[in-house]
Amino acid sequence: MSTHTFILNGERVSVDVDDDVRLLWVLRDVLGVTGPKYGCGINVCKACTSHFNGKAFNPCSVKVEDVGPDDEITTIEGLPATAGADLHPMQEAWLEYDVAQCGYCQPGQIMAAVAKVRQARAAGHEIGDSDLDEIRNICRCGTYNRIREAIKAGAANM
Repeated sequence: MSTHTFILNGERVSVDVDDDVRLLWVLRDVLGVTGPKYGCGINVCKACTSHFNGKAFNPCSVKVEDVGPDDEITTIEGLPATAGADLHPMQEAWLEYDVAQCGYCQPGQIMAAVAKVRQARAAGHEIGDSDLDEIRNICRCGTYNRIREAIKAGAANM
């Protein structure tokens, strides 16, 4: 086992695990951060979507050895702090638009949406339908229309 240190939701953490353990298992099983959900484990469903240095990524596909001491991992639990509020504007939009049915994929959906809004703005435009088409998170309940409307509303308040 090796010691791995990184920043999780604004706090420096250290874990003693094998280098090849996937970050999703470190988050959930070692650190007790259960917002990123296990869906497929092979980077397809995107239920575990979180942020790695501000960009969307899937911790099921990243080994803990690939995360450095200055890397920042943000999960749904840490998202409100990035907005200095009890809820992030995207989370508020999710509630307003009654997006969730079962809710399992929603943390990943919200994290992907926030990253996509930031990416669009960095490219000099507001999020549009073509940007939304790039979000590939799977929702078994099929609430995609509400998800898209909530993303647009959340983006307006970010």
